Amino acid sequence: MKRALVPGTFDPITSGHLDIITRSTHLADEIIVAVAPSVKKNPLFSLEKRVQLAREATAHLPTVTVVPLEGLLVEFARKMGATAVIKGLRAITDFEYEFQQTALNYEIDPKLETIFIMSPPSYMYLSSSIVREIASMQGPLDNFVPACVQEALREKFGEPASDV
Repeated sequence: MKRALVPGTFDPITSGHLDIITRSTHLADEIIVAVAPSVKKNPLFSLEKRVQLAREATAHLPTVTVVPLEGLLVEFARKMGATAVIKGLRAITDFEYEFQQTALNYEIDPKLETIFIMSPPSYMYLSSSIVREIASMQGPLDNFVPACVQEALREKFGEPASDV
């Protein structure tokens, strides 16, 4: 059985993340979505909330499990029995960062493969930071995040004012 990790901060999980996770299910028998603490990024949602939202958003995918990422990615992958890390790429800037991370991971464990999946054009512009900004200004979120995330963002930022 092949097991792969899809790591990320997922603050919050977006439709672009879900696209990568869903497409990953065709590449491995089991997908583990590893939600990183990413304290340096000062996340909007707690690690526990991000794990919960990712679990709700992926509940329809029977081969996907969501867990908090603990420690170094390479060691976590080994602990989870994963043979590959799957990462989504939107733009050249993503590639540059991920290329460096992959090189470092390879130095630590040459047996851990990294697989890059290109985002489709419909999600190339989408990021969690853009979603947080739209939500903070009470903008529409329907095309960007699943319903559970929309609800969590509305709770965080309040409901939009009515035009009455």
